Amino acid sequence: MDQFVDCYGERALPIWEGPFYIGVQGGSIHPRMGLHMLNDVYNKRILELAGNIPLLERLPAPDATATAHSRLCGSTVTIDLMMDEDVVTGFGHDVRACALGQASSSIMARHVVGSTADELREVREQARAILKEGADPPAGKWADLSVLVPVRDFKARHASTMLTFDAVVDAIGQIEAKRRETVAS
Repeated sequence: MDQFVDCYGERALPIWEGPFYIGVQGGSIHPRMGLHMLNDVYNKRILELAGNIPLLERLPAPDATATAHSRLCGSTVTIDLMMDEDVVTGFGHDVRACALGQASSSIMARHVVGSTADELREVREQARAILKEGADPPAGKWADLSVLVPVRDFKARHASTMLTFDAVVDAIGQIEAKRRETVAS
């Protein structure tokens, strides 16, 4: 069985709940992390999103592929992206992540197609600000980012929560760089 590392660097075994990874067994729990706080983080909506991730097929010929990895928990998200001009026209991903990484990936997959590069960069910054600065979640199409609010208090979970956002912005950067190279040649 795979070994994981908890928030203190101790070896631990993964705990699986249905199809997704929710934590570790045999490691330390953060002193402030009582069961009520865990219930806030792993709430019903997070678990619904994590258990129902759309677009799990990888794309056969993407414009770019990007992978983001959290060394802390071992979560990895690989995304494939296709764009026409500035608009995402195709998306696929392989999600090997904890429930928070899965929930974030689910939110991304529900809304990424049809979004612009600038919008996706802004969404990444909004997700980061929710976690790190206590910002309010956006309204509208990306309102599901509100499920990230309880994760604020768990810094060790921020990296896995941000994986999909980081990978999408990386892929957009790759596509834009290829286009600049083509124009320059």
